[in-house]
Amino acid sequence: VQLQASGGGLVQAGDSLRLSCAASGLIFRNYDMGWFRQAPGKERELVARISRTGNNKYYEDSVKGRFTISRDNAKNTVYLQMNSLKPEDTAVYYCIPKYGSAWLYDSRGQGTLVTVSS
Repeated sequence: VQLQASGGGLVQAGDSLRLSCAASGLIFRNYDMGWFRQAPGKERELVARISRTGNNKYYEDSVKGRFTISRDNAKNTVYLQMNSLKPEDTAVYYCIPKYGSAWLYDSRGQGTLVTVSS
């Protein structure tokens, strides 16, 4: 399994970014997908999750109303639209597939760094 996240960068508070994560080596449509983030010195946290068909979505409280997760199963890609970014959103973001109840953490790639300046 290979997961290639992209789209991060340095932005100012209030700006927007769209992250992409291209997956290969798995039957993408069979997996729920999640976006996680990890800031320096902090625990990994689940930011958003989307079901295999895209019908069900979950958002962590701090990003509700600002972030939108979506997927394109034809392109084996999951997206994270991030609006109204805040300095506390600064972290490395990466996507992880979920099969049943198990997150496949070992499959994570390098992620993409998002830095939000105040």
